[in-house]
Amino acid sequence: MDKFLDKITSYNLLNNILPGAVTYYILKMLTHLNIPDFSILGEIFIYYFIGLLCSRIGSLIIEPICKTFKFVVYADYSDYSKAEEKDSKINILLEVNNMYRTFSASFFILILISVVNILKFHKISLNNLYLYGFIFVCFILFLFSYRKQTSYIVKKVKQNIN
Repeated sequence: MDKFLDKITSYNLLNNILPGAVTYYILKMLTHLNIPDFSILGEIFIYYFIGLLCSRIGSLIIEPICKTFKFVVYADYSDYSKAEEKDSKINILLEVNNMYRTFSASFFILILISVVNILKFHKISLNNLYLYGFIFVCFILFLFSYRKQTSYIVKKVKQNIN
């Protein structure tokens, strides 16, 4: 177990396991699913898988939508590559940027599940209303964090290129 935990990279922790765990627990609260308890290792795999799904949705859906509407603007890849060689911190900034995108996708998924729950059950309790509000605020928060982090990376790239 210790060897396994030592092999978890910061990227996997920030972009897969952490968003997966948050999504998993909010999903349990939203749906009241009776999900069986697993061993710690089993739960880490579930968090990783859910986080991986959220990461892919962020990469394949959230990012293109944000780019299409110019909500985020990326640096040219060749400029990014040159700047990354000069400044190793850019890679760390990109990791955080990807985490924000993944959390945006996580909360987007939770919003969709919330809408389905509302349509399915035709009622909203006060507790669920607070949870829906929390999910929406988190979605907006991480979406704008993603935007801010992306613009910061673009500035760092331009700084290193010039």
